[in-house]
Amino acid sequence: MADSGTPRQRARAQTLAEITTIGRKHLATEGAAALSVRAVARDLGVVSSAIYRYVRSRDDLLTLLVIDGYDELGDAVDAAEQQVSRGDVRGRFLAIGHAVRTWALAEPATYALLFGSPVPGYQAPAERTTGPGTRVIGALVRVWEDAHAAGAVDAPSPTPRITRALAADAKRVRKELDLGAPDDLVLRGVLGWASLFGCVSFEVFGQYGPDTFSARSDLFEHQLQLLANAMGLRAA
Repeated sequence: MADSGTPRQRARAQTLAEITTIGRKHLATEGAAALSVRAVARDLGVVSSAIYRYVRSRDDLLTLLVIDGYDELGDAVDAAEQQVSRGDVRGRFLAIGHAVRTWALAEPATYALLFGSPVPGYQAPAERTTGPGTRVIGALVRVWEDAHAAGAVDAPSPTPRITRALAADAKRVRKELDLGAPDDLVLRGVLGWASLFGCVSFEVFGQYGPDTFSARSDLFEHQLQLLANAMGLRAA
């Protein structure tokens, strides 16, 4: 059994978990810009000076919620992908897409914090949020890398021309992520990533309007299938 730490460490972890839970409730009811450490302390049942031992400011509280949101989304994506055979690259992409949508619809306030408009005056610290924040793109990258390695990718016809500048960007991305896929597949992966979150954001943020596309689940499934086709991911 893994060491869960000293009693003090366990107590601190429990308090941080309670702060996070309360903070996400306030996020849903008050919005990110109106988050208050004092209000969280009041609901936690402690004086405001006590909570500052755990979160020093509103920005620190926001960062706690950002990391928690990214990790919860990443856990949902990992759990969904693990239900699909590793060799079924198309099925894995579809599972990731559905997991992102399901989580986003269940947690619209946290999704908005992660992928919506920036909170005025707040800048997420990269050293704390980059790892959790790249878990979904990491899962998608593994799908595209596995598809390339297995030869399970169909080339688009016709293949769009890749400019020299765009090829340089793709090369840099490939180096940063240690990818073996060619430029074309890297760029199709970017299309899948951006389009997936674009489709989810349209729904979460009410961009379709109240009377457009009542069959939202069917629409999303159709969109995912089209994206899988655009990326050339073959069915197992």
